[in-house]
Amino acid sequence: MTPSDRFISIRNVSKRFGAFTAIEEVSMDIAQGEFFSLLGASGCGKTTLLRMLAGFESTSNGEIFIDDQPMSDVPPHHRPVNMVFQSYAIFPHLNVRDNIAYGLRKQKLTAARRAEMVEEMLDLIKLPGYGSRKANELSGGQRQRIALARALILRPKVLLLDEPLGALDKQLREQMQLELRALQRQVGITFVFVTHDQEEALTLSDRIAVMSGGKVLQVDTPAGLYEAPRTRAVASFIGNMNFFHGTVRRNGSAMAAIEAEGLGTIPMATAQLTKPDGAPVHIGLRPEKFSLSPTRPEAGLAVEGRLRTAAYMGERSQYYLSIPGKAEPVAVSAPNTDRRMGADDLPEGQALWLSWSPEAIVILDTD
Repeated sequence: MTPSDRFISIRNVSKRFGAFTAIEEVSMDIAQGEFFSLLGASGCGKTTLLRMLAGFESTSNGEIFIDDQPMSDVPPHHRPVNMVFQSYAIFPHLNVRDNIAYGLRKQKLTAARRAEMVEEMLDLIKLPGYGSRKANELSGGQRQRIALARALILRPKVLLLDEPLGALDKQLREQMQLELRALQRQVGITFVFVTHDQEEALTLSDRIAVMSGGKVLQVDTPAGLYEAPRTRAVASFIGNMNFFHGTVRRNGSAMAAIEAEGLGTIPMATAQLTKPDGAPVHIGLRPEKFSLSPTRPEAGLAVEGRLRTAAYMGERSQYYLSIPGKAEPVAVSAPNTDRRMGADDLPEGQALWLSWSPEAIVILDTD
């Protein structure tokens, strides 16, 4: 690991508020120039951790390093970071130009240089010519861009973002996600982003830390979290997952399988399945990893189920089926390419075959 891979280093950090532990023994590294997201439900500790990076909260124990420098004794205004809040914090009595330049007022800059820097920021956020606009003349997306420009004009080493897109409607939010990712790549500085929205984290991030109960459950790339979650908690939070209880079955060193509720015997690669014969195991299958057919596939793993309900969702349909040996319904997501399988056309109780590949099985640690 190079120094740039641990540009931000969080070491055994905890935060307690009286008897309540908000952050518990968190350790992780964030690389220079990385778009890194803290993802979790409300109350998981992600905003508290972000505030400790900013210096707004002190650590109860442990240390945070930025660019190899310990931050415990560094006040917020001396840290090489800046922060963007969900509320934008745009000053209503100032125009766009003065809002962006607000943080420069204590720096010894000529008026010409200050004006030049503001124009550079307006170009960067794609709002040239907006300098004289008032705050009440801006849309939500424009206000968010102004807040970003005001933070970036100080050239921080790290930009901290606390759910900055949360107040936007869905369409504008998705547009701003793309613009924010492009902006981060253009400026090249480290972004640490807090969100409770899994799709937003997957869209924006180089890597994601999934948090729950003040702990980091897993740090990985978006694809790594989605395709190979280590625990049921992570699998549940990132997308949808069908869970099954199973038992390991071995026949010598070369053969291994899982006897799974409702799915029967699933052959597995021995390198993937390390537990001994007879050991209990938890497995997961994403809804889109199943295939649906009105007739039994000629080869491969398959079970027959009965349709409980289905929902048409545009380009895809979501099906819920009962299969023998499993109490909970199995969720299946399928593209609407085969009109024989249209969600609106299939009656409740319709017999359908589910098939899947052994490679789609995810083996989960116990939480």
